[in-house]
Amino acid sequence: MRTLRTVTAALLAAGGLLATAGPALADDPTPASGSATPSSGSDPDAPPAPTEAGTSFRTATLLAAGQRATADGSTGDYLYWAVPLDQGQDATVRAKVKLPETAGHSAATWQLDVYDGLRRRQSCRYGMQARKVAADAGSVELACTLRTVRSWAEPWSNDPLPGRYYLRLTATDLAPQDLGQPVHAEVEATVSDAGGAHAVDGALAAPLVPGAGTADAADDDSSPAADDDGSPSATASASPGPQAAAGEPDGGWSSGRWSDRWIWTAAGGVLAALGGIAGYRLTRGRGRPSRVPPGV
Repeated sequence: MRTLRTVTAALLAAGGLLATAGPALADDPTPASGSATPSSGSDPDAPPAPTEAGTSFRTATLLAAGQRATADGSTGDYLYWAVPLDQGQDATVRAKVKLPETAGHSAATWQLDVYDGLRRRQSCRYGMQARKVAADAGSVELACTLRTVRSWAEPWSNDPLPGRYYLRLTATDLAPQDLGQPVHAEVEATVSDAGGAHAVDGALAAPLVPGAGTADAADDDSSPAADDDGSPSATASASPGPQAAAGEPDGGWSSGRWSDRWIWTAAGGVLAALGGIAGYRLTRGRGRPSRVPPGV
């Protein structure tokens, strides 16, 4: 009976530990997979969503996760946005383009490319990244779900790392008569937590953002971007407030300091210890036999 009570107590303790680990994971402020981060419009103190796009990597408009950015452009232009992504996050970017209403425009291919902080083009796990639209189409929708952002990777690999990710929207295979026609674009990036199962050992010294290797990297987001010739960009300096606020994820860069894998590691260690105690109780027997001869 004593052995049965010991094993029962061990099982109850293990069940209680797993029950407490469940709410800890559920209380994670990062939304579950498939749910979008609340838009900045629900928070009165959040910066407004951008209404313009950059024309290069240097002048890319900063976009916070969950914001829906809009921009007016022309067919043939390259439209750039940038969104910060941290380790352990799954990101899905979506774009919708309203095509010119004028009749007679030719078929074209619209494409949404994603580049990391090192300006390496990232592949999509799934989603329609490029779509060929017919001549009579009124709009086109694109989507790309990236691989889980890792906190550390080998130098030779092309794994996504924490930092600023650039979204580039453009049309290809355009006929010469279709260049310069007005279009309206909407872009949104939703982020979800991948969980501790995707965590890896190691961390970057700094996220891959412009100026990360300089002494005044902290002031990079608050200073206006510069064009290729070194002069301040008019596009970037037009709205410094929203640009600076969207320069890093909500809550700052984690850089691999914590993941829920620690909870499951500790739970596994406790369960192993309880299993060892229970096994010892079951196999130790009744102790040494008595040395007194029977019948004495």
